[in-house]
Amino acid sequence: MPSSTDVPADPASARLAGSAYRLIGYAVMPLVPLALVVRARRGKEDRARVGERFGRASRPRPAGRLAWVHAASVGETNAVMPLVERIVGAGISVVFTSVTVTAANIAASRLPAGAVHQFSPIDVAPWIGRFLGHWRPDFALFVESELWPATIMKLAGAGIPQILVNARLSERSFRGWDRFGGVARALFARIGLCLAQTERDGERYRALGVRQVSVTGNLKFDVPPPSADAAAVTAFQSLLGNRPVWVAASTHDGEEEIVAAAHQRLRQRHPGLVTIIVPRHPNRGPAIRSLLTGRGLAVAQRSAGEPIGPLLDIYLADTLSELGLFYRVAPVAFIGRSLVAQGGQNPIEPVRLNAAILHGPHVQNFSDMYALLDQAGAAEEVSDAESLAAAVSTLLEDASVLDGRLRAATAALAPLSGALERTASALAPYLDASAPRR
Repeated sequence: MPSSTDVPADPASARLAGSAYRLIGYAVMPLVPLALVVRARRGKEDRARVGERFGRASRPRPAGRLAWVHAASVGETNAVMPLVERIVGAGISVVFTSVTVTAANIAASRLPAGAVHQFSPIDVAPWIGRFLGHWRPDFALFVESELWPATIMKLAGAGIPQILVNARLSERSFRGWDRFGGVARALFARIGLCLAQTERDGERYRALGVRQVSVTGNLKFDVPPPSADAAAVTAFQSLLGNRPVWVAASTHDGEEEIVAAAHQRLRQRHPGLVTIIVPRHPNRGPAIRSLLTGRGLAVAQRSAGEPIGPLLDIYLADTLSELGLFYRVAPVAFIGRSLVAQGGQNPIEPVRLNAAILHGPHVQNFSDMYALLDQAGAAEEVSDAESLAAAVSTLLEDASVLDGRLRAATAALAPLSGALERTASALAPYLDASAPRR
């Protein structure tokens, strides 16, 4: 249980800690450009827009009221996009920031007119100050667990309301912040409003000093399923024909080898089997291909436009924003980042598109969601290639088991929608068009 409720906020200590954090920021400033160059070489930064990471705007500020909305990566970006549409619909412009290049690509295709994308400034006081000086937001929304001390302090110092939406905080993260006692409470007290996913998340934020906390639910339950062109789905299904197929989605380093071993077990029982691997980071495609071919598997790489041949084992879908296509053609989906200690990925999308869910044991980032699905018999945990192959085989062979799993998943998630309306309602004072500019 949270314990920091017994530790009073310590403004003097917080100021001292803030000064220390700023000094650390100044100390690392000379090293940041080199780190960004290394990240750019790995495809994790956009070379043409690195200036944005130092708070230098590449777009003009729109006139009128403006909200800063920040989401770290792909999942958070998809979750908050309907809320961004609500904000723009209320007549408020949005500067939307993200950390990852993948999220930036999604934002570029999905942001409504009236919203622009920038890469988020690194959490160093001068760069945050430069960003705020240009954009001058009337309020700032941070999605899920994006908590940056310099940003929090700069916003508070400028009198800009800061709000956590779809907020979550794992037990591990809570314990980490809790070690700082009154200093953490003084920092978190600067957050004006926290709209938490669950009561447990809300308790943790209250314990760390956020004074105004409401539980509004998880925005990801209200996100429409990923889209796919109907003609593309039909064409892909025709290429597969009657061959059995399953998908391993959002895989991370260490999981593709397990999936490959599972495929080699499965193809003995399911001739013609096609396993679709969709890596979380498409730039890993060449390395994954090398791993798979090294195991003697026939691979077609989507980014290279390679066809689905009759002897194909693995279809390597190393492209962006196409999970909607693959969930629609595969009745079984293993959700990655869960066989390695990375915390799992969101399982809602495959449920919405009628794919039965399998996952590994490491799902702490979405523990409540997976616990709900597992307890309802709507998902199944696997631990290695053998158990993964066995679970996939059962679902491919027995239509009644597959149908039962899909029905259970839909029923389990049905009561959990409505977070978007509750969040919009909680934000109504900020979205009021008649509200004066800050």
